[in-house]
Amino acid sequence: MKPDQRRLNKGWGNNIMKFSGLFGAMTIISACSMTIIPQGAAQGNTAQQDSTSVEGVAASDQAETSVRPAVPFEPVDTARLTQVGADKTRAIGAGIALGPDIGELNVGAGKAASGLRSFRTSCSSLVRRTDNSGLTQGADWQPSCDAAKAWPETDASRFFETYFEAVQVGDGKAFATGYFEPQIKGSRVRNADYQIPVYRRPPNLLDVDLGLFSDELKDKRIRGKIDGTKLVPFEARGQIDDGALRGQGLEIAWVQDYIDFFVLQIQGSGRLEMPDGSVMRIGYAGQNGRDYTGIGRVMRERGLLQPGKTNMQGIEEWLRANPEEGMQIMRLNKSYIFFNELTGAGPLGAMGHPVVGRTSVAADRMFVPLGAPVFLDMEHNIADGLWIAQDTGGAIKGSNRFDTFWGAGAEAERIAGGMSSRGQALIFLPKGTFAKLTGQ
Repeated sequence: MKPDQRRLNKGWGNNIMKFSGLFGAMTIISACSMTIIPQGAAQGNTAQQDSTSVEGVAASDQAETSVRPAVPFEPVDTARLTQVGADKTRAIGAGIALGPDIGELNVGAGKAASGLRSFRTSCSSLVRRTDNSGLTQGADWQPSCDAAKAWPETDASRFFETYFEAVQVGDGKAFATGYFEPQIKGSRVRNADYQIPVYRRPPNLLDVDLGLFSDELKDKRIRGKIDGTKLVPFEARGQIDDGALRGQGLEIAWVQDYIDFFVLQIQGSGRLEMPDGSVMRIGYAGQNGRDYTGIGRVMRERGLLQPGKTNMQGIEEWLRANPEEGMQIMRLNKSYIFFNELTGAGPLGAMGHPVVGRTSVAADRMFVPLGAPVFLDMEHNIADGLWIAQDTGGAIKGSNRFDTFWGAGAEAERIAGGMSSRGQALIFLPKGTFAKLTGQ
């Protein structure tokens, strides 16, 4: 870290309360009082549910070059899509079509082997959970999960060819960003250098299953808190920064730099490097129910980012160079993430299982069964190939919207920060699923 950056970091940490008072009365956009979120989003990480890269960053400054050729496939004409349900907020209403034979996609031995390992990990949940997309039932996955237990990873490509068929959802046009597991400076105790709290989930933060009250709201939830006899929105980011949770004993750690912590919250999990050199891992424990606003998009619309500086690294540089306006912009993202300490494998995805760099991907559970294999053919070729949908994200909404996970470290941060790519997507479903759904 450069010396001028170190001084700026300490300035952010020591002066956070001053910034809080200065911006306490600012006007914030996105005034929706509570977020409608998918069923089950309180579990796992989120990408958590908020395990997303900075929303809306461009690919113009991507440093990563292609490491393997694209594996192109022709998307199915939308006129050939079959709707298998009326609910357009789910895959069954978006329409599906049978894609190419998986053997023609050349999954690749390495990607197939890592995909088999992560699919095997997901199976314990996959066969039991409700598929919000409407495409499958838990029992549909049992044959492939049984086979995965002993299937040799050296022959993993044949596993996917044997047990799955490729299905296109909607027009198949995909958009993918990236996320990673950051490591930032932290401490278990507060002192002059560590002033920014890391909060556990408050006990008064409630998840409400709206489907219990109306069939039309099936698979929808809101989060809030009780005020007398009313359910009201939980505090937004700015209110929490201003001390709304102070004095409740919710702090699990303290961090040095606000911008670093903001990025870690967007990623949904991370590592805190302690003053003695040890590492504390923290994972998603909940979200305040407020709307996620991608500040990259806001900054680009305001013309704040110069050409070649529209990726995550460029956004951070601008925030540090413009601390007062930067704080205002970060507060536009009212979403706030709570954490717990991870003592086992991690980080954990929305299924409650560890996500794996270059293998796990976040998706919208309303369009992709969590645990399902996903095949991407993207303009940014490093994202091509087989992934396993093991996570979700606050900005990952709609069919064929994905957030690729790249692991931890400087290379993962660089790739994730520049990942903003369009292409095509297929979902691998158990063989016979398409015929069962459509009668074809």
